[in-house]
Amino acid sequence: MSTPEPEDFRRAAETLQRLRDEIAKAMVGQRDAVELLLIAIVASGHVLIEGVPGLGKTLLARALSRAIALRYARVQFTPDMLPSDITGHAVLDAPPAGSGGVATLRVRRGPVFTNILLADEINRAPAKTQAALLEVMQEYQVTLEGETLALERPFFVLATQNPVDTEGTYPLPEAQLDRFLLKIEIGYPTHADEAAIVVRTTRGQTGERLPLDEVAECIDGATLVALQDLASQVRVDERVVDYAVRIGRATRGGLGLAAGSGPRGAIAIVRAARAAALLEARDFVTPDDIKRCALPALRHRVLLAPDAQLEGRAVDELLAGLLATVDAPRL
Repeated sequence: MSTPEPEDFRRAAETLQRLRDEIAKAMVGQRDAVELLLIAIVASGHVLIEGVPGLGKTLLARALSRAIALRYARVQFTPDMLPSDITGHAVLDAPPAGSGGVATLRVRRGPVFTNILLADEINRAPAKTQAALLEVMQEYQVTLEGETLALERPFFVLATQNPVDTEGTYPLPEAQLDRFLLKIEIGYPTHADEAAIVVRTTRGQTGERLPLDEVAECIDGATLVALQDLASQVRVDERVVDYAVRIGRATRGGLGLAAGSGPRGAIAIVRAARAAALLEARDFVTPDDIKRCALPALRHRVLLAPDAQLEGRAVDELLAGLLATVDAPRL
């Protein structure tokens, strides 16, 4: 693999800016959420997007899939969904009449065989169905009828969910949560952004159709893979890696936390920080990149202690407090 030049990082940042601009044609505001989503896909990671209904979670995922020339599939998770509805299943094909042949087993691939999988309202399906994505998200393959089928690169899961206290939701298993690189939380828009949303979704629109007509493809799959490869070559100083590890370890036994992050937490922080540096056209990671990515990389990897839950404490509040106690290195 050839050593990238500074010009390569500048062009990559320009490409990602074009992608950001295309998404902004559908998504009003939510700049932090859009940038974190771009960081995750450049880092070749899966994303969990959480927010109350109606804040644009599905719109954000749809706008991204429309701006990238890749195969896309959407699965609406429901309480009666089966694992085979996601991964696929085998069917028995009868031989032609009068042929004297025997029936053959044929594998019918599910919607997971795509590049971008939108798992909409993923926490409305029971744990058995959610677990169907464990192998897919970790090993990028599916095992059907004893046969292992690899998924095409790039592949990433964009999952949306409502808060756990919303009616009809199931909490995601810890093993499932740990496979998401980042968890992005979408909050209520500002007054100005909300007014712009109303105008954009009602002017010339009928019904509940998403405002995606202006979003155009701006990059293809090969370009995205090249961006992911370039992000993996962003330099990370040993002291910066140590900083990410110390942040992850600080969550273990942290005040108000029943369980802290495992090594995947620090890995996710460094991977995301590399992509964040690429968005800024840099070939090196700074401690600020680590700090920026720590919260979305860790908020779904820790558990609140019972006393903190009774006090109404929030995970982000506790993590922000812990983050302030970890000294950043001076480079």
